[in-house]
Amino acid sequence: MKKKVTQVVISGALGTALLLGGVAAPVGAVGEGPNYNGNETIKNERLHTYEEMVKFLKKIESRSNVAELEVYGQSVKSRDLYLVKFMSDPANPTILFLTQQHGNETLTTEGALKLIQHLSSNNKEVKEILSKVNVLIAPRLNVDGAEGDVNFSLDDYVSGTHTRYNANEADLNRDHLDLAQPETKAFHENILQKYNIDYLIDFHHQGALNTLGDSDQLVSGSILYPTNPQVDPAVVEKSKKLGAVLYNTVEARGFGTLSKYVGGTANNIGRNGIASQYNIATLLFEMRGMADHYRDDYVLGQKSNGYLIKQAVISMEAALKAIADGSIEEIDTSFWDSLPKSGKKGEE
Repeated sequence: MKKKVTQVVISGALGTALLLGGVAAPVGAVGEGPNYNGNETIKNERLHTYEEMVKFLKKIESRSNVAELEVYGQSVKSRDLYLVKFMSDPANPTILFLTQQHGNETLTTEGALKLIQHLSSNNKEVKEILSKVNVLIAPRLNVDGAEGDVNFSLDDYVSGTHTRYNANEADLNRDHLDLAQPETKAFHENILQKYNIDYLIDFHHQGALNTLGDSDQLVSGSILYPTNPQVDPAVVEKSKKLGAVLYNTVEARGFGTLSKYVGGTANNIGRNGIASQYNIATLLFEMRGMADHYRDDYVLGQKSNGYLIKQAVISMEAALKAIADGSIEEIDTSFWDSLPKSGKKGEE
């Protein structure tokens, strides 16, 4: 059993230090190493607890005339699962953002909450986008794992606060065929089978030391389209276009770079199973680093968190704009042919 080396600081609200319009320090999203060893502290001030997230979502709905909040199921530990909807016209294309199938992959949910806040504003550009695109956001599928409220020990984790698995120690991203867990069953029955969804981005986190191919250049994330042979080739191409939007956006901003994720072809994986079952164009986006893990090299301290949250936000916004203005239909996907696969620093 590994001795914990970290003191975890958890408080609420997204508000204090993140400014989407700018960044405070020249760290970037790919600073060297896990970045939590300086004072042996993992600070989670930017992370919403479950209760804080629910309070935030309910507050948004009460103040907005465009956001609608729906409970689509419950977790193993009976926590409500929330879907946020911005739907103006059923005839419009619909995109779904899914975050935190794994409870220790946290920052993408924080990005989703920032997007929800932005889409609830009276901004003229936002109104224009929402008149052309329906947006569904399912933040934090694995609410129990994110709270560390599970039926197994987390003593071997670095900080013991978040786990990949749900309360039954099941991997929700390997349950998209059997639907044995209440979270994935509700997600399929009450979202995927209920709404006419065209695009889905499934946000995750990967290790902190993934590289661009066999170089030593660390990446801020990795992307991948559905790779199961049962997926309709037209759906795969549509997925590749969605990936091109995100790739171009991240690379153009200068604080991050992306590789091609090395992922499996099994249909029980969300990206594959959802694409093959529902003909939804799916994209996996794996951000750098995790909030907690039993492997030190997967855990990323707070130093790059602001950049990684920002990376999630700009990616979501870019997808909405490209779908709204139709540019996604014409985008060049040839970059996939030369995009280096993910490597790992220190490995031959």
